[in-house]
Amino acid sequence: MSGDESPPRARRSRRERLAAKTDGAPPPQMPGFDVEMPRADIGPGAAAARPQFAYLDEAGLQRLVERSFELIAQRGVDVNYPTAAASLARAGCRVDPDERRVRIPRELAEEALAAVPRRTTLYSKSGRFDLEIPRRDNTFHMRTGTGAHGFIEPGGRHRKLVLDDVATIAAVGDGLPEVGFIAHPFVNDVPEQTADLHGFAALLAGSEKHNLIQPYEAANVGFLMRLAAAAAGGEARLRQRPIASCIACSFTPLEFKRMDVEAIIEAGRYGLPIHACSLPTAGGTAPVTMPGTVLMAGAEILSMVVLTHVLAPGTPVIATPLIFALDMRTGRSLQASVEALRGACMAVQLCKRGFGLMTHSYGAGADTADACGQSQAERALIGCMVGLSGADILGGVGQLECATVFSPVQAVIDNELGAMQRAWLHTDAIDDESLAWELMLEIEQGGNFLANRHTLAHCREVFAPGAFLRLGRDAYEAAGRRTVLDNAKAILDSLLAREPPPGLPDEETVREMAGIVEAAERAILG
Repeated sequence: MSGDESPPRARRSRRERLAAKTDGAPPPQMPGFDVEMPRADIGPGAAAARPQFAYLDEAGLQRLVERSFELIAQRGVDVNYPTAAASLARAGCRVDPDERRVRIPRELAEEALAAVPRRTTLYSKSGRFDLEIPRRDNTFHMRTGTGAHGFIEPGGRHRKLVLDDVATIAAVGDGLPEVGFIAHPFVNDVPEQTADLHGFAALLAGSEKHNLIQPYEAANVGFLMRLAAAAAGGEARLRQRPIASCIACSFTPLEFKRMDVEAIIEAGRYGLPIHACSLPTAGGTAPVTMPGTVLMAGAEILSMVVLTHVLAPGTPVIATPLIFALDMRTGRSLQASVEALRGACMAVQLCKRGFGLMTHSYGAGADTADACGQSQAERALIGCMVGLSGADILGGVGQLECATVFSPVQAVIDNELGAMQRAWLHTDAIDDESLAWELMLEIEQGGNFLANRHTLAHCREVFAPGAFLRLGRDAYEAAGRRTVLDNAKAILDSLLAREPPPGLPDEETVREMAGIVEAAERAILG
């Protein structure tokens, strides 16, 4: 694909893109229903203490913290980047003669943990959707899934995800109020070595919200940062208001590739927050027992905190444990199994309470291949448990089949689930007003609380669903047995029909980004 093709593809109307994916006909609107987005902020007390759930008692939590320090000090981690290993040696680490195995002393790890920022802001392009981490109301933000290779069209057809689909993901992410920021997927209709550059450039051009970078090659990292700088209005502007943040991943078990070390260095250079990501699979790249898998994640994330402290001091680090479990019958990785769910909750608790870090994990997703009943059950459990465990960011909006497929219809439902989860995390004040104490004393035999000032004052504080239905049998039959999927498709159609938001990069900036992608392809592909 040439650079000249990018701007017009990014500027096609969303309804045109949708029509192109459905043989020229957009999905029909559902008559008789005014489908709106749900409302999650439901009244006073939203900033009260967040309800908590914990697998780990204090003794178990402290044992995991201690073993994390001991594992990186005794076994150490492999850093496949000689200059980075040399910097760690100068900071006090013991580096083996092969210049790869790095043993991190506890003193340095504790120093790094003490120095890492406890708060950050993920900036949007316009400023309308800036995100404070942690969130002020003590709940969470959500983000779309990363890395999906497959795409499920609104009509249900599965195919490979292509560059035009990035504009759809951008439109959906921008329009869903619970989605705080958007990640670029893997696109299949461009050269594989530069797919991250094409996907990220298209996302920057099409979305107003904060964007998440996932590098695929070490040589691409600098070009990805240049794209972010162009969209932000220059390097100085990007450092002042980082409109993107970057994933850096461990290579489990306990190894760091050059690409991810480079991502930490470059993110620090440009002032981008780092999502320090560990992806252990129980029974595969980590012990089959979940505490062992959680220890692996904790040690790898703690190591990335040290790497950042040494190579990019002062850069915000968001701990990102993404826990999987191997299905021993099939060899498939699972993210929604009972074991993976337990591991995710423990890992969030370790990073949030044990290390005191901002924390990000999957809060949506399923192991099934479609937006079916199993998917809704699995992601509701994930969001409920990980949300109660204290995560600041719940990722995975729209993802299916263990994070390999994106479904925009599922993303709409995930937005609804996220709104519901944030609503039930709301903590009510216990006072005479919430108890309706005066009315309790005055209520007569056979009375009710429908027609009084207290009910009138508080009746709008209840959660109002958007895609979910509350129809009785007669209304359900009269609506043609309409379901949440029908509502989600109608909401999706309305999102894709909207005009592009005002905060997108202008045409000149889009051309500049296309030029950066072209320069990257010349340098990387020859």
